[in-house]
Amino acid sequence: MPAFPEAARGALADSQLRRNLAHATGTIRAKRAAVVGEVDEWEELRLAGEAIKDNVLHRLDEHLLTLETALQERGAVVHWARDAAEACEIVAKIAKRHEVDEVVKVKSMATQEIGLNEALAEHGVTAWETDLAELIVQLGDDLPSHILVPAIHRNRAEIREIFRAKMAAAGRPAPENLSDEPAELAGAARLHLREKFLRARMAISGANFAVAESGTLVVVESEGNGRMCLTLPEVLVSVVGIEKIVPTWADLDVFLQLLPRSSTGERMNPYTSTWSGSTPGDGPQETHVVLLDNGRTRALADEVGRQALRCIRCSACLNVCPVYERTGGHAYGSVYPGPIGAILNPLLKGVGVDEQTDSLPYASSLCGACFDACPVRIDIPEVLVHLRSKVVDAHRAGPPKPEALAMKSASWMFADARRLSFAERGLGVANKVLTRFGRRVLPGGRRALGRLPWPGSLWTNARDMPAPPVESFRAWWRKGGRK
Repeated sequence: MPAFPEAARGALADSQLRRNLAHATGTIRAKRAAVVGEVDEWEELRLAGEAIKDNVLHRLDEHLLTLETALQERGAVVHWARDAAEACEIVAKIAKRHEVDEVVKVKSMATQEIGLNEALAEHGVTAWETDLAELIVQLGDDLPSHILVPAIHRNRAEIREIFRAKMAAAGRPAPENLSDEPAELAGAARLHLREKFLRARMAISGANFAVAESGTLVVVESEGNGRMCLTLPEVLVSVVGIEKIVPTWADLDVFLQLLPRSSTGERMNPYTSTWSGSTPGDGPQETHVVLLDNGRTRALADEVGRQALRCIRCSACLNVCPVYERTGGHAYGSVYPGPIGAILNPLLKGVGVDEQTDSLPYASSLCGACFDACPVRIDIPEVLVHLRSKVVDAHRAGPPKPEALAMKSASWMFADARRLSFAERGLGVANKVLTRFGRRVLPGGRRALGRLPWPGSLWTNARDMPAPPVESFRAWWRKGGRK
């Protein structure tokens, strides 16, 4: 993937994408505001969620061992995966041991993060996404662009065409007269997936939460596909990020109030599924839990950045972000887009690894709307500024960039009164030269330059540049007879 500025430029040129995003995020924002407004103690819930998550992060080693013990006591097999390759290999070995060539999946950010579908395909195992939005993305040979609604960049007409073109190749054709009505599209997806639910012998899930005290995994969803995956197959494998722990059921209660209101704008999720190991004669008879690191301990070691591990993947920050609403999720080059992706990706992968990741902390206006919306109070603007400093430090060894040279020159000039005075005397000359390219009067009487030639055009093509004053403050002061 290219760096964010280049990828965003292409997205900004897609007017259909911008209409789709504006409509979808605006709808979700309105729903969220309505249900959050009903809760008088909303800020107290946010503070409780923040405190619980911070407690988990400060004692993560203890909670993980408690979870492992509880899972094993209930018959689950626990695996530890340091990175994506290890996690994919563990899941692939389980599939091969049971001689399955297809699996059904509950929507899972962790499995997308590690590229599990592609890894299983290399072993001859087809992974079927069963979440409606994930199915749209999969059939369209596309990439997810939103944490909660992966196909948010598609409208109904586009989805209909994807279903009509791709469902036949995937096993069951869509009806010829399929319309773009949501009920008909959902019905086509239901028919397409039903036989896969009934046929699959192995399922893969993530987990929204893992209750340490009881070894319970929790998945919340809206369609019922998760319930089908978690109950019908013989084997269930859950890939869970090590930060998803909550210590007790009482702690879980807080998040079951915060998450649905922040994500789908609902008071509660239509489906909340919980399971602890295996029960003879009921549900999957073999359960595996893969506890995934994949950069999380690196993020945990960052005293400022570790708060990103509080994230409960609600996507509230995406829905209020002016940058995301205009560029969409693909520009971030990751399964984690938007404000949380701009900090989580560099924390998980490390700063200075590649240009694309290093560009993400700058994909923000620092307006602060993401912090106000976050149900666990992640101060995303603080982490963005922190990561920007790390990006700068990581590139100090290379040749200085034009911006760094400009800042160094400005520092040298401002450090000496005589140098600053000399520069100020040049402003009058600069005013006469630059205003030859045009000068506009802005509301309030402020004057701005017109479009400048390169490199000034990099600024004036999209922003106003104030015209330099004809005289400096010092000259104006002396002209009045003051010393």
